[in-house]
Amino acid sequence: MNFWDRLCSLLSVRKVTVMDVSKKYGIEYRLLHAITRGHSWYGNWGYEFGSGSYALTREAYKKAVNDLSNMPLSTLLFQRNKSRMRLQNIIAFYQSLSCSELSTFKELFSFLSRLMTESQKTLMPKTSKMLESSNILCAWTRNDVERLQQGMIKVLMAAAAGSNWVTRRALKGALCKSASPELLDYCLKHLSGKLAVNGKVVEARCNRNSSDIEFRLQSPCSLHYETSLDSNFPSEEHIKGDLKYIFDYLFDPKTKSTYEPRATRECVIDLATKLLDCKQFVKDYKPNVYNPFAIHVWCHLELSDAAKEDPFPPELIVLPLNATIVDLKTEATKAFEEVYAMFKRLQVEKILDFGSVEDNMTLKLLVGTTGSVRVQGRCTSKHGLNRFRMERGTENWTVDCSCGAKDDDGERMLACDKCGVWQHTRCAGTDNADAIPSMFICMRCADGKSLSITNSGIESRKFAQLDTYCRRNFLSNNNLKITNTLTVR
Repeated sequence: MNFWDRLCSLLSVRKVTVMDVSKKYGIEYRLLHAITRGHSWYGNWGYEFGSGSYALTREAYKKAVNDLSNMPLSTLLFQRNKSRMRLQNIIAFYQSLSCSELSTFKELFSFLSRLMTESQKTLMPKTSKMLESSNILCAWTRNDVERLQQGMIKVLMAAAAGSNWVTRRALKGALCKSASPELLDYCLKHLSGKLAVNGKVVEARCNRNSSDIEFRLQSPCSLHYETSLDSNFPSEEHIKGDLKYIFDYLFDPKTKSTYEPRATRECVIDLATKLLDCKQFVKDYKPNVYNPFAIHVWCHLELSDAAKEDPFPPELIVLPLNATIVDLKTEATKAFEEVYAMFKRLQVEKILDFGSVEDNMTLKLLVGTTGSVRVQGRCTSKHGLNRFRMERGTENWTVDCSCGAKDDDGERMLACDKCGVWQHTRCAGTDNADAIPSMFICMRCADGKSLSITNSGIESRKFAQLDTYCRRNFLSNNNLKITNTLTVR
């Protein structure tokens, strides 16, 4: 990506649009990266919000990123009198590993991503050093820590002669009256590898089923090197599995997962859907050619013999301070001819919005040293322009969806069989995984009118599918009736 960015700068590229559909660890990466970094992965190179599907605006996208990143975890951890579920166990587990408080979605997923990155680079001991490097001052003396850890070792020795695993929660509960919760957490994080009076060493492991850390005393000769040093921290596969589970449980509506409060669940799904609906990101490579002793003009081209909807991005024209109108016309003609192959015989004829001006008039008097003008030209060669229109398409589509979309945004659409207006299948009540119905009548055409459909001329199976579709989409109007009297064309 660094090479691509340098190449675009070298070639003086105007704008680049990317479609972000990447996945990492089996999850949508643009959503994960937006939560942890505030932008998509392409945002590391300056790509910003381009266009969102389903009429998503830049302001709505930024608000969704901010709201979802700062969503508190406390609402998920509070379960009244119910037993803790796997989601709560996983969140509490990683909160116990972190030296800083994990209170929001952003902090949780950032911590998991950092754990994942470090586990891929080095062994666990270096991961531990990274996690412990913080600006938090230790509020306890060495004697306080040693005394409490020796008490924990005594509990492990009493647990069936030290051969059984003791959970972190059980150790913390046994000594809850001996110290503050903060000191207990600190001692538990550094308990692995401690030497007991009987010559045994404290071994720790991460239980995959309960997502909790467990401790026991073990002989040094029977310890594995990796686990004896820092088995407090889960493996890469374990972190990856937990990350995907939390992501799917919280953000994927297909999992049918429910968590309280339901308002939080609905809000999270709505925000995540907005971020997933944005796939296009744009970078504007603004030319860095400013010269204080020159005139910089953006020229917008309009052809006198072409449709106004033909899009021609503006070109930057740099001229000396004493340049005239005729100089602008000449340089604008050259610029568009060099950029577009269809403008081999282009001739810029006049400048719009300024009335009738003489060709020998100084350009600086009209636009100053920087500005924007509209120029009108004529292309004597029709072949290139006609081919451009043919490749672009001549069919006129009318998009008017209930979500507010007025143009094709790349999502799946279907047209009303009566008015021909296109709208998203998702907004029309058809899931993306479902097949497009053979007949579709939009709500505008169905509203206030009686729709009569017959099964003569179509197969019974297709008629049954159409009957089900119509009842699902228009039953609320109370205007739909399906009869056997009229023939469907």
